[in-house]
Amino acid sequence: MIHTVFVAGLSHRTAPIDVREHLALDEDKLREVLSDVAGRGVCSELMILSTCNRVEVYGVAEVPGEAHGAAFRHMTAQRGMDFQALEPLLYTKTGPEAVLHAFRVAASLDSMVLGEPQILGQVKDAFALAQSCRVVGPTLHALMSQAFAVAKRVRTETEIGRYAVSVSFAAVELARKIFGTLDGKTVLLIGAGEMGELAARHLQDQGTLPVYVANRTWGRAQDLARDLAGTAVRYENFPSVMAEVDIVITSTAAPEPIISVADVEAVLRARHERPLFFIDIAVPRNVEPAVNDLANAFCYDVDDLRSVVESNLRERQREAQRGEGLVEREVGKFVDRLKDLEVVPTIVSLREKLEAIRRGEVARALGRLPGADEATKQAIEALSQAIVNKVLHGPTVKLRDSSRAGQGRRWVEVISEVFGLGAKSRTGPEP
Repeated sequence: MIHTVFVAGLSHRTAPIDVREHLALDEDKLREVLSDVAGRGVCSELMILSTCNRVEVYGVAEVPGEAHGAAFRHMTAQRGMDFQALEPLLYTKTGPEAVLHAFRVAASLDSMVLGEPQILGQVKDAFALAQSCRVVGPTLHALMSQAFAVAKRVRTETEIGRYAVSVSFAAVELARKIFGTLDGKTVLLIGAGEMGELAARHLQDQGTLPVYVANRTWGRAQDLARDLAGTAVRYENFPSVMAEVDIVITSTAAPEPIISVADVEAVLRARHERPLFFIDIAVPRNVEPAVNDLANAFCYDVDDLRSVVESNLRERQREAQRGEGLVEREVGKFVDRLKDLEVVPTIVSLREKLEAIRRGEVARALGRLPGADEATKQAIEALSQAIVNKVLHGPTVKLRDSSRAGQGRRWVEVISEVFGLGAKSRTGPEP
């Protein structure tokens, strides 16, 4: 019987977030599903990828629908969901389409945010979990190994991950353009909004140090400063701190600007005109727009940052097209490898059968030649091996050529019938 490579699941493209988050399972529950489905004998290999944006079953099975149906029935039962209601949201891909999907997912070409780096690590974790449950065989191992290699090529041979596509990280990109390097630059965070905090964390990742935090609520300023390994400052003292830092992030809920042009002019004089960069993530804005007209003051608000994000998304989409071409070429190569895998069990079985016949006939021949010297024994051994290799050559070439031509299943059956091979020899992945 020929087994087929498949992937089935749902993602942000097919299912709303409330369904995705309800279906997500922790590692222990995933182990239960993997063990249960593999134990039923409906698939020969299995892997489950579960993230906030997708839940997918990858496998190798004679009847893919039976295999992924068993997996999703188990998952929905664990979460108290109705499988019949979930079924219309599922997509299924087999053969080359499944290979293409696996490569695109690993390379973040199917992600909600093109080029995001987290998905590759999540796929690797899912693969490692399946390996630890002993439900990965040669086909999934080859598929995932190649998917990881393709993802790395897409990351290194295109610039899909270069352009910032979040408002907070776009701020970091702009700061780097202004200062050249962010190593050792100091940051003042005014307010405790989520985007402001995230921008501060991104800046820290790029080498800024230290971070000062000012907030109207002193306790909140202290808590956030502790989380950022920074220093809390009294809200009324933030104007004097601006003279000491390089980057100011504002994210307060104030109904009108808290930083005026006059404030910044005084700060710039105290800094001897060293550049000062403002990231105003607040709505309404915390910094008067006219600050951007001052020499050595650079102020970007949410709209400015979003325009950078939109431009960068277009750049990522252009780079993604390059990545798609690379992936498609790699799919063709891998499908050829799968076609070879399809006939390998039959070739192995045929060689094993002929080798057993050879050994038996050599033993009988030597039994009739009790006085044969070592040279004679070696000659008989070499002769018998040469005969086996010549007999194997024709069927082996025919199996491999027919497989690459899409007729592998037919010739596996013919050769198995002619040589009397068992059912095991007919098992292999269908590309």
